[in-house]
This record gives sequence, structure tokens and C-alpha cells, in this order.
Amino acid sequence: MSPVAEPGAGPLVGIVMGSDSDWPVMEAAAQALDEFEIAYEVDVVSAHRMPHEMIAYGEHAAERGLKAIIAGAGGAAHLPGMLASVTPLPVIGVPVPLKYLDGMDSLLSIVQMPAGVPVATVSVGGARNAGLLAARILASHDAELLGRMREFQQELNDQATEKGKRLRAKVDSGAGGGSGFGFGK
Repeated sequence: MSPVAEPGAGPLVGIVMGSDSDWPVMEAAAQALDEFEIAYEVDVVSAHRMPHEMIAYGEHAAERGLKAIIAGAGGAAHLPGMLASVTPLPVIGVPVPLKYLDGMDSLLSIVQMPAGVPVATVSVGGARNAGLLAARILASHDAELLGRMREFQQELNDQATEKGKRLRAKVDSGAGGGSGFGFGK
């Protein structure tokens, strides 16, 4: 079965968060999955306000056809770790920045998991990378998606190479005529 979305196919990635107020951050994960045409679902599954539903979500995710879960949470940020404790699927945690501490509390909560309960953790607010990591996980078992991931990586390389060329041209044409590597002529 191809992880790429097919008509009538169910979601392959679950994107969950503790509150709908986390959506402005978590939407970037959905956009990344959209770029690779990967089917996903989105829901609020609060670890603190709806623990029974959160446990059921994690316990039944694999049998519903999900292949990975992206969980965003702020503050105490227990959602990613609690889901990881009840599902055999990979869980990717996204620390959501809140009003205080700039998301450092969330980051430390998600990244400090006990042995045997892994959560892959991206940067604070790094939902796009969470979506891309989920795409890579799926690509490990799908040649077409793997090829598209390689094309995506080449595009990143080409963009960075072009930025370097523009910067070197700017520096070379400026006063002092440096070589672009910080050495004067």
C-alpha cells in the first residue's frame, strides 16, 4: 500500500494537539503533508482534559491505519509522551510556544522521556519539520514517496546554492572586493 493519499484512502498520519489554540502552529505540519499528498487527520486530544479519549486515540491509531502521530502541546506538554506510552507507532512531538518561557517548558517536557518510551522531538514551533519527518518515515516503505523526498531535498540544495551565489556576488561587487569567504584581496 502506498502512503500517498489515494481516493477513499484513510489518513496515514494523525495530527493532534491539546487545544484548538495550538492549530496556528500545528497547521504547518498539515501543510508539509499536503505538499507530499499524504492523507492525515486533525483533532484535539487533550491529555489533561480528556485523558480517556487521548488513551483510546493512541491505543487504536495503528488499527485505524495510521502510520505516525504528530502531537503538539504547550506548557506541561504531556500529550506526546502519553500517546507514545500507549501506541506502537512513532510519535513526533511539537513543543508549542505559549505566553511564558517561549516554549522551553514544552521542549523540555517532550524531549525528556524515560527509556522505552521514545518521542521524536522537533524544535519549538517546528511543526513543519514534524510533517516532513512523518513523510520521511512513510517514504522508508514507499519508493515513489522516497523519490519525491529526494527531489525535495535537491530543491533545498539548489535554493541554498543559489543563495550562496547571490551572497558571493554581492560581497564581490562591494567595497573591498572580498572573495566571499571573509578574506580580503
